[in-house]
Amino acid sequence: MPTIFFYGPKLDKEKRKEMIKSFTETASRLTGIDKPAFVVYLRESTPENVGVGGELLEDRLKYR
Repeated sequence: MPTIFFYGPKLDKEKRKEMIKSFTETASRLTGIDKPAFVVYLRESTPENVGVGGELLEDRLKYR
């Protein structure tokens, strides 16, 4: 069973549904595997729990 993991920001329900549908359709088209075989996990990651370049993303975003 092919599995797709996406780590990113919190999304509302409609965006989550759209993302799952889009990931599934694209992966199915590119691999030739039927859509019902795919499992998609959306994992919310907040800036205070993500590190980029050795520092918290939360801190990096402050300097934008």
